[in-house]
Amino acid sequence: MTQMMTSSAPSASNDPQAEVIAYLEAPGTLCPDDELRRIDTHAARIFLAGDRAWKLKRSVRFGYLDFSSPEKRRLALETELLLNRRTAPSLYLAVRPIRRNGDGILSFCDDGEPIDWLLEMRRFPDDALLEQVAARGALTEPLVLRLADKIKSFHDSAEQVRSSLGRAGIEAVIAGNQESMDAFPEILRSDSVGSLIRRQRALAERHARLLDTRAAAGRVRHGHGDLHLANIAIINDEPVLFDCLEFSAALATIDVLYDLAFLLMDLWRKGYRVQANMLFNRYLDVSPEDEEAVALIPLFLSIRATVRAHVTAAQANGDPSNALRKKAEQYLSLAHELLAPIPNRLVAIGGLSGTGKSTIARLVAHGVGSAPGARVLRSDVLRKRLAGLPPETPLSKDAYSTSASATVYAELERLAQLAVNEGRSLIVDAVYARPDERRAIAQVAAHKDVPFAGIWLDAAPEVLRARIAARVVDASDADVAVADLQAHYDLGAMDWQRISAESDRGVIVDRVRSALAVA
Repeated sequence: MTQMMTSSAPSASNDPQAEVIAYLEAPGTLCPDDELRRIDTHAARIFLAGDRAWKLKRSVRFGYLDFSSPEKRRLALETELLLNRRTAPSLYLAVRPIRRNGDGILSFCDDGEPIDWLLEMRRFPDDALLEQVAARGALTEPLVLRLADKIKSFHDSAEQVRSSLGRAGIEAVIAGNQESMDAFPEILRSDSVGSLIRRQRALAERHARLLDTRAAAGRVRHGHGDLHLANIAIINDEPVLFDCLEFSAALATIDVLYDLAFLLMDLWRKGYRVQANMLFNRYLDVSPEDEEAVALIPLFLSIRATVRAHVTAAQANGDPSNALRKKAEQYLSLAHELLAPIPNRLVAIGGLSGTGKSTIARLVAHGVGSAPGARVLRSDVLRKRLAGLPPETPLSKDAYSTSASATVYAELERLAQLAVNEGRSLIVDAVYARPDERRAIAQVAAHKDVPFAGIWLDAAPEVLRARIAARVVDASDADVAVADLQAHYDLGAMDWQRISAESDRGVIVDRVRSALAVA
């Protein structure tokens, strides 16, 4: 490591770390003065200098973390280094001591007693954070799919903690959130906090068996714990998860869907609702073991918004401006809204191969049902799942036999039944060329008295052939020969709403949204 200059001039401040901060900000310590940038959070200070980022834990104590002594900060940084190397090994380099020598001089040298500690990290481009990528309109569908796959891969490798206490774990989070919010009654109104906590506890009780079953099955893991847009970077066009929750193994050992829910909530709150729905659906597409736990998502989203409410309130406490206070209040309101009852519905989008069913479903799903929108069940994805393969893996012709297709449609109906039973909205995406297939999916909704809408997309054979020929990587294995075969299908009587799929994609989406009466 390059030799660094020393400093013994403390800053005039009541901050117990003022001397350390002054040393780090002194010209030549980390870099020339005009190249240093500091970012303060409620629990840390980040110093950006050249090709490095240095993290100093703040001397703070909250109900959920304690960095009040140098030794506690050292242990937290060493844990942070270890845990973040799971997902970002090239970014996390070392924990470095700041020492005071016999003359009272601070330095990074080996001489003297450590008085504080820094985490040394490799710096990535300043515009690489996912929140910045999203803000400039670059959070594309391919990037969202890669992000979902990256999170799923991380969860697969994360340490499992099998127990029968899934409900107890989530109730402990709810109780901790209440304690943290109660510390700021002037920001987070007690009556609003109380009603929210009661609703969350009631949902935890309602889903107790599901929560416990998932914990026993290994779906509780030592996850990221703080997975939001500012803790993901896009480096060399690939998502990199960093800055995980390191100060409490208990708070980070959670249901994998609760881990995912932080990012879903963050995307939803910031208006990236199409992307939130895409991420939600892709994760479930590649994680069949979580398919039957979709009913937990509203509770998990609400709890995540609650966490942000009390963390932001802690930041706002003593802040002379009203911006953070207002933000904390907005998070509390969002936590309520995410639990607001929204009638569920079942939508089926059918059409021959190449009509764009899957694309249209992805672009309208966020407006169907409660956050983060409808679960989209695609027959092409389920066919691969039943074969034990990832969505984009090609299948042989045998997988498209009449009996194999009947199995796929039966699975669509089973999962649709599960969704409507749990009060979740669903979009099913399949060809639905046969009248009996269309009747069967409509009956799933009828049996539960749930509103049903059938959309049939139409396009000329030459349009379908051209679109299929232009596909690159997709879950559908349909080729031009399949399109030619489907052109001769007898569709029978069509009682679904027919919509032309020959226009610009945006026009088709608007037509489907209008037909479904969604935004």
